[in-house]
Amino acid sequence: MSSAVSDLLSILDLENLEHNLFRGRSPQVGWQRVFGGLVISQALVSATRTVPEGRKVHSLHAYFLLAGDPKVPIIYEVDRIRDGKSFTTRRVVATQHGQAIFALSASYHVEESGFNHQAKMPDVPHPDQLPTESQIKTTMFKLMPDPVRRYYEMERPIELRPVEYGRYASREPMEAKFNVWIRATSKLPDDPEIHNSVLAYASDMTLLDTSLVAHGRTIFEPDILPASLDHAMWFHRPFRADEWLLYSQDSPNASNACGFTRGLIFKQDGTLVASVAQEGLIRVRKV
Repeated sequence: MSSAVSDLLSILDLENLEHNLFRGRSPQVGWQRVFGGLVISQALVSATRTVPEGRKVHSLHAYFLLAGDPKVPIIYEVDRIRDGKSFTTRRVVATQHGQAIFALSASYHVEESGFNHQAKMPDVPHPDQLPTESQIKTTMFKLMPDPVRRYYEMERPIELRPVEYGRYASREPMEAKFNVWIRATSKLPDDPEIHNSVLAYASDMTLLDTSLVAHGRTIFEPDILPASLDHAMWFHRPFRADEWLLYSQDSPNASNACGFTRGLIFKQDGTLVASVAQEGLIRVRKV
């Protein structure tokens, strides 16, 4: 198992302080603020630990309230709102320095049969037809801006293979879509809740950046101030986060210094496993 994945699993194994109260930490990698996907995944873990057995998460809705401080722990308090016959609802508030920095509501559902349809997966190259990260490093890195290159040089728990990877070497405006194959860099335990939490973590990695494709920009540029504002996710069907998943993203709107982005996540066989939506700040810094 790669050290990055081992560290992620360790960070997702929250400390149970007392009834409905958990403590999480951030990786000490020099970030100026806590990565949004980390807070989403840790809050989901804390909520899931209070849910009756046999109920799986089917949706979450979250708001980022304040930038998290990576140097101190995050306290997650779970409110057991309701346990119904078919659904369970939980609310989680994350706090640091005595202030709420994040709030999440999650709904859990027993398995039921019923109608079944899904969107079609886009026709894009499969991951084995795309450059690997090592190949991108040797061929594309010299064309990429320094912040993008540094991001890809970091050891990460999630491997990314962008379909439209050429956007990082150009400031040319393109169609507001971004397809990325994602997977954990090592095999994960078989527990489905771990795979849900890892996918929740990964779902925040490239989503906001998609809102800048139409403008030929990226969140890595020094004059762009990006911040996730809210995040919603729906889990449709079983999957493994250590197998390739296509994250097909598009941005229908950008206005008022905010970008709105959607994502559909597919298995390689075309099965739709999750949907995501987010609005985030994409403010241009005044120089």
